[in-house]
Amino acid sequence: MTATNINQPNSLQKNDWLKPYYFSRAAFSIVWVAAAFTLGRGMPVLAALLLVIYPAWDAIANLVDAQRNGGLKQNPTQALNAGVSGLTTAAVAITLGISMHAVLGVFGVWAILAGVFQLATGARRWKTYGAQWAMILSGAQSVLAGAFFIKQANGVIAPSIADIAPYAAFGAFYFLVSAVWLTVSDLRRRQTASIKA
Repeated sequence: MTATNINQPNSLQKNDWLKPYYFSRAAFSIVWVAAAFTLGRGMPVLAALLLVIYPAWDAIANLVDAQRNGGLKQNPTQALNAGVSGLTTAAVAITLGISMHAVLGVFGVWAILAGVFQLATGARRWKTYGAQWAMILSGAQSVLAGAFFIKQANGVIAPSIADIAPYAAFGAFYFLVSAVWLTVSDLRRRQTASIKA
């Protein structure tokens, strides 16, 4: 048995965590987007709740992901992402009492920072997990979306949750692509390993 075969199960075990993690993040975002475009558009109180829940979920997800992969010290980008998302949750709750322009501005800053941290996490994980190109693309697109949010926040037209929902939809798409890609890659590796055995 070669050194590569010894290390392979460990890599597959790590992917066994990452696949359901990505699937769960995609599922949450899909449900959130559906709620935002339907119930959230006609119910301001529910829209406000959804806007607070979204960054809160991101903070929790990043904390759990970091803890499952060696802890916060070994995963600084996820730790920073969780911290920024936690602060964003509080900032959204506060700015909801000011205006939707302010809320969108907060989401813009958050999208930029979260995108940078997600991109960095994907780049760091590339060798260990593989299939991180979608996470890197997602991070880069998040930065661009954040800049667009900030521009919109300074506009005349009042934004709504419908302006933020497409951002979450793209996030769901990238998480789903990553989960499926890892699943297919692992199946191929297992088949190759069984043939060699």
